Amino acid sequence: MVLSFKRAKALMTQVKEHGATDSAIESFTTRTYMIRFANNEVTVSKRFEEESVRLYVAIGPQRAVTGTTDVTASGLKLLVNDALRLVKNTPPSDMYAPLPAGPFSYDPRLLDQRIKGVGRERLVDMVEAAVNNALSAGANRVAGSLVFAKTHRSLLTTGGVEAESHKDTIELSVRAFLDGESSGQFALGSGDLNELNPELVGWEAGEIAKTAKDPREISEGSYDTVIGPMTSANLLEEVGSMASAFYVDLGMSFLAGLLGKEVTSKALTLVDDPTVPRTFGAEAFDEEGLPTKRTVLIEGEVLKSYLHNSATARKFNTSSTANAGIIVPHPHNLIVEGGTSTVNKLLTKLDRGILITNDWYLRYQDISKGDFSTITRDGLFLIRNGTIEHAVKGLRLSDNFLRLLKNIEEVSMEKYPIRWWEVEVPVRAPYLLLRDVRFTRPTS
Repeated sequence: MVLSFKRAKALMTQVKEHGATDSAIESFTTRTYMIRFANNEVTVSKRFEEESVRLYVAIGPQRAVTGTTDVTASGLKLLVNDALRLVKNTPPSDMYAPLPAGPFSYDPRLLDQRIKGVGRERLVDMVEAAVNNALSAGANRVAGSLVFAKTHRSLLTTGGVEAESHKDTIELSVRAFLDGESSGQFALGSGDLNELNPELVGWEAGEIAKTAKDPREISEGSYDTVIGPMTSANLLEEVGSMASAFYVDLGMSFLAGLLGKEVTSKALTLVDDPTVPRTFGAEAFDEEGLPTKRTVLIEGEVLKSYLHNSATARKFNTSSTANAGIIVPHPHNLIVEGGTSTVNKLLTKLDRGILITNDWYLRYQDISKGDFSTITRDGLFLIRNGTIEHAVKGLRLSDNFLRLLKNIEEVSMEKYPIRWWEVEVPVRAPYLLLRDVRFTRPTS
């Protein structure tokens, strides 16, 4: 059971008695149904419940956040003591503002996003559909996971916010194998069962695995490239996260100093929009209790906005974009807009290029400049005259974010709601056509 407002108010009274000028208590109860499968069969099916509480305390410009999964009386007492100890030992911040004064009105569609009629039998049917389609596409072996989560969230703040919401989400990730070197993966995440198509997830993974047979090595260098939605989601998640005004202020973002300037080609429009009901990242209110809203990050080549909470907004002399992160503002639900081409049309524009279907372990060499690399995995293909010539192995994408953003030539009309462990912020992601993408070979 989510922490009651009565108990939350008692905790708030305790921290006020010790000098707190601001506080917020956010609690979650999540019931999760998880199915894992391997070798074409369900191997694990279980249900579990998790409770957690996060406490924000400010004594003027001294601020701290801590949390616990122990919601017993003794656990909450320890939480309060830890928060007070932390805040009193934290240096004053130059990035401080009082919590917004509520109460506020919220979109009722975002307050209740529960999915009805979902039980174990239906979830198993979805897994079987995904596995069967992967096998039909040509895979020999299929593995993956399906996670259905029911989350009850509540928020109480000294700004007068007393809000709660319900949201259900579902994630399906399928990894298909042909042999030891040939694999494919696809994953979707949504708050709408009609959007999460298990047949599509299975087929995409199986088709990639089948096509990835007998990969060969090619030389490192620059290639015109079509980037699939699994990888474009990973890259665009980084762009959205680096739009956080907190990271900009610290000098830990390649978007620092670029507000109002050209950062990409005209092909890319990127927004953060948690107000779209039944998307994975849909939320009625942020961690400060502000009603969420649509924020255009990139449009018409220009970086239009950073993401703000109240504290960063005060320092940057602007308004909050309702993206708290009570300490670090962050994107909720990234969406790429526009695009008129199909993926096949994008591929026809490659005389000799690369198709990337997946990546992992993105790491920065210089985060302030945007220099990074990521390991390609699963299906990677050499494209010649618009068609796949053969599978490729052993290449790492090693480039610069700002350079790549300006090299985006086209965005596909197809968009996919990507969410899995490599993409924590949900992204409605397209295929991207980029020119002159740099690849290296790993050094031994």
